[in-house]
Amino acid sequence: MTQGRRPPAASSGGAATRLYAARGRVFVISSPSGGGKTTVVNRLCRRMPRLVRSVSVTTRPARRDERRGREYQFVSPATFGRLRRSGQLLEWAKVHGASYGTPKRPILQALARGRDVLLSIDVQGARQVQRRLGTRAVLIFLLPPSLQELRRRLTGRRTDTASSIRRRLAAAKRELSCAAWYDNTVVNDRLRDTVARVGAVITARRRDAGHNERGRGE
Repeated sequence: MTQGRRPPAASSGGAATRLYAARGRVFVISSPSGGGKTTVVNRLCRRMPRLVRSVSVTTRPARRDERRGREYQFVSPATFGRLRRSGQLLEWAKVHGASYGTPKRPILQALARGRDVLLSIDVQGARQVQRRLGTRAVLIFLLPPSLQELRRRLTGRRTDTASSIRRRLAAAKRELSCAAWYDNTVVNDRLRDTVARVGAVITARRRDAGHNERGRGE
């Protein structure tokens, strides 16, 4: 597990002010497609029940093992466009031909109650969250053990065509270069160990946040 270098963050607007004033933190989990972020997030939520999992909206079709409201909220392109134009998304991005975004209101509500929020989003969305929230956001990148293992995982889930897998692997090479500006990187080799390492990052960041809050109040 390594720590990365964070670039300067910028923010503006009333929503950003409310996010900075909130008491909770946002933990962002990213990985290339097939990198295991959804599975890791699911395990983390069972292991750390006080975490609030953010459910993204997407225009892509649901896979056979996905349920509306659990992995994603599946919406039409028209509905997604309305959410984006009306400023209801904290971040959004186009990934592999589909649109993905994070609803802003549930994040604000959870943070205002002092709850920590877990986001499972791609590198484009992570950059936007980082710019909006600054140090309120903690970015964690899951690295595959190798590109060969990533190819095996993509092939094994049997939801992508051969051409889709080639596109996802090409995108993965670009996304891996972004890991350098994440706060932490964790190699997702064995699921149990990965969940434990990411959980340790979250616990340490919570402890640091609590210490800083006490320091300001003394």
